[in-house]
Amino acid sequence: MSDRDFERQLAGYGLTTVNVHYWMPDHRSLLNQLTFQQYDLAPRFPRLEQFLDFWRTDIEAVLHSVQIAHAQLIGPTEWQAVDGVITIN
Repeated sequence: MSDRDFERQLAGYGLTTVNVHYWMPDHRSLLNQLTFQQYDLAPRFPRLEQFLDFWRTDIEAVLHSVQIAHAQLIGPTEWQAVDGVITIN
């Protein structure tokens, strides 16, 4: 059984770090920050868009800004299967 995140990387997903700044309705003078990482496809970021749509409809906090950093860690042309094991004594 292979790792789901590894399969995503082979499919073109990259590690996306997201910083979300937001206000709570009852504390408008206090700016909060949420940081998280997920695997997503650049440049459209469908998983991030899904999260932001959920935020806008189901969370009372008001978005101030969203910062995105994306790194393509591995691609299909970078991975190669190895047929043997080399042991060093």
